[in-house]
Amino acid sequence: MKLTSYTNYAMRSLQLAALKAPELVRIDDVAKIHNLSRPHIMKIVHELGKAGYLETVRGRSGGFRLARPPEDIIVGEVVRITEGPLDVVECFNPEKNTCPLMGICVLSKKMQEATAAFMAVLDDLTIADIAANRGQLMERIAPLETPRLEKATQ
Repeated sequence: MKLTSYTNYAMRSLQLAALKAPELVRIDDVAKIHNLSRPHIMKIVHELGKAGYLETVRGRSGGFRLARPPEDIIVGEVVRITEGPLDVVECFNPEKNTCPLMGICVLSKKMQEATAAFMAVLDDLTIADIAANRGQLMERIAPLETPRLEKATQ
């Protein structure tokens, strides 16, 4: 199984929001810490906001934060939103399938089982879980952060 970069960046954004809670996280922070494209992160934050996972605050000192407690955000749900259908093989999608073995192929059935098992693991994982080692994560990202202007002037 391989997830897209988009999903990976969504997870990184949610994880950072959990680590920084209740502070706002800036899109520039995510982009700098993870060496990602700012427009890409903007799109992800917008989508996660529309889906109810993030609260966004506009303006000069704006940013985003989790809209729900991190233990209530299930990684599998986010993956389904960011990935869409996980059509690992073409026969998973009856509209695009060209395989004449659909319905009798053991490989197809096993691929469906494997996908279900993969998603079951992600359905048992929350944003709180991926931010649980907060101390280690914060120590690793601290040198990569840009100090906030208001903090720098104090």
